[in-house]
Amino acid sequence: MKAMVLAGGKSTRLYPLTLATPKPLVPVAGEANVAHVLRYLRSYGITEVAINVHYHAQQVVDHFGDGSAYGVRLTYLHERELLGSAGAVEQMRGFLGEDTFVVVGCDDLTDLRLDLLIDVHRQRGALATIALVHADDVSQYGAVCVDERGRILEFQEKPAPGEERSHLVNTGIYVFEPEILARIPAGVFVDFGKDVFPALLRDGAAFYGHRSDDYWCDIGTPGEYRRATRDVLAGAIRLDGRRSLGVDPSASVAPTARIEGDVLIGARTRVGAGARIVGPTVIGADCEIGPGAELRACILWDRVRVGEQARLDDVILGHEGSVPKATTLAAEVLAAP
Repeated sequence: MKAMVLAGGKSTRLYPLTLATPKPLVPVAGEANVAHVLRYLRSYGITEVAINVHYHAQQVVDHFGDGSAYGVRLTYLHERELLGSAGAVEQMRGFLGEDTFVVVGCDDLTDLRLDLLIDVHRQRGALATIALVHADDVSQYGAVCVDERGRILEFQEKPAPGEERSHLVNTGIYVFEPEILARIPAGVFVDFGKDVFPALLRDGAAFYGHRSDDYWCDIGTPGEYRRATRDVLAGAIRLDGRRSLGVDPSASVAPTARIEGDVLIGARTRVGAGARIVGPTVIGADCEIGPGAELRACILWDRVRVGEQARLDDVILGHEGSVPKATTLAAEVLAAP
């Protein structure tokens, strides 16, 4: 079986972090999220993976190469013009072949049982199956109404609180039969949610949803990105079978620095004397935390500099960002100028 990772968009909801960093490279627990996605697919025996690239495409190719470091073989679709989620998949019909295939978003962080999803899809004789999860607040998602057999009846796109008719949301993890490709016209913009799925409903196609109680998070907004980070540090999801926590052996932490709670500190990072790091906090590789600085519930990407006596609370800071000494920041999302 093969899979495709959808990764061509700009992820404007994470601006300014993604102005210079494409969303496939947004780090979760110090590593690009697509690395987690590739290992997730590999864990279910899927080693042939396509990925579409467009925005800062060369960064993605340079980072992941042929995919061998993650146990997969990558095939790239270079899109000069984005043709939508379904349009990207249609362009890979030659790669996907004549077998059932999987589609995953590059901003999905999950340990959802993919084998069960595929089994249910096949047992039902489905053309298309969507993985669904429960959410108390569905106002930022696509809510999906299903009947008692799991057949999809209706979609609600980001319903207002109190107007939702379902608390099941679309994860963006799909299983398709190759016949789905015949429903996607070539060379034009086609979206699964806006074009293909409504057509499946109109035609009464074998279109199902399968609820999972496993972990899933879309890291595409600052709020959900923070939630995913907290959950990874707390062990609610284990990446590649392990909990992401602790201080890299190559990092240097001054004896008088304090580390409290769930904290992950990356390679070659230095934490100065008297600094205080309070979890849930992730500090990437090659960072410098000045003496007396305090970080609380922060996410720092790689090569970040925090000046002495600075105070950061709930701050996300992109690659090569810097904070002057004695600066106080709270609830900020910042990128290097």
